[in-house]
Amino acid sequence: MPQNSKPSRRGLLFGTAAVSAGAFLTACTSNEPEKKEPAAENVPVADDAPGKAVTIGFAGPQADHGWLNAINDNAKSRAKKYSDVTLEITEGSNDTAAQIGQVQTLINKKVDVLVILPADGKALTQVGLQAMKAGIPVINLDRIFASPQAYRCYVGGDNYGMGLNAGNYIGQQLKDKPNAKVIELAGLDNLELTKQRTQGFDDALKNYPNIKKVARQAADFTVESGQAKMAQLLQAQKQFDALWNHDDDQGVGALRAIAQAGRKDFLMVGGAGAKSAMDAIKADNSVLKATVLYPPTMAASAIDVARAVAQGKGISGLAELEIPNSLTLYSAVVTKDNVDQYLPTGFI
Repeated sequence: MPQNSKPSRRGLLFGTAAVSAGAFLTACTSNEPEKKEPAAENVPVADDAPGKAVTIGFAGPQADHGWLNAINDNAKSRAKKYSDVTLEITEGSNDTAAQIGQVQTLINKKVDVLVILPADGKALTQVGLQAMKAGIPVINLDRIFASPQAYRCYVGGDNYGMGLNAGNYIGQQLKDKPNAKVIELAGLDNLELTKQRTQGFDDALKNYPNIKKVARQAADFTVESGQAKMAQLLQAQKQFDALWNHDDDQGVGALRAIAQAGRKDFLMVGGAGAKSAMDAIKADNSVLKATVLYPPTMAASAIDVARAVAQGKGISGLAELEIPNSLTLYSAVVTKDNVDQYLPTGFI
């Protein structure tokens, strides 16, 4: 959250106009009620100043992936920033029953607010509902619950936007190349997020009639799967111009397969924003030329939102009395031109 809560120039001008109008009306008649400041001028905004003590419960899946580990790190480091926040964090589990039990333990501890990144959004919807019914606001992180009644605010990345921005970046690089060919190394096909990333990518390519997607393989977000599936794609596709890989962790394996095959005849775009990918983009010595962010900083933002909700604050810079019911982060494209700006957010 921004540290300042200074009123905007527009707010100052509006306030000055209101005072002037009020003075004029009072001069005309004393029977008119005194003009009041707009409600938005008095909204408490979230900032770094200590407020009411807040205990935030955090429950996520097992950190068996670089991005998920970064989620935990971001949540912990953000909570430490606030002297008024105590973080109760679970060990994390990919077993839905175990994670439900962990959330129920946090509910029984009567934490002030919950941040939940469910291993499976649909499976954990009931425990989200349970928390909300117990009067504990839930911040649903990343994988969304099946019912909006199960959370107070959703904070997550833009999976469709990832695919859209990856497709548009590739489209711009290949827009002048006749009969260009692209391939896609997707994530887990049973996840809705994978379908959204593919849909965004396909929709972007519709803007470039000279480009055709000629192959797609689904991996499972691991280095090993990325290497194996990429090797299959390279064997099947002797010539293509660009590759979009959904995930930078599996991208490590994909780059190994590409190096082993001695291929340098195409450009590659990654996904999520791993530090290794950003380092490779900065070095500019491989086919990897860009990555599309799915920032793990969303966990830090979820802590910000949870604290603000528990303290009854709004967001600095917005006139709203309440925290919005959803916050979707932008999937920026990181290239050698802007990589230094994003390197601090890269996860290991």
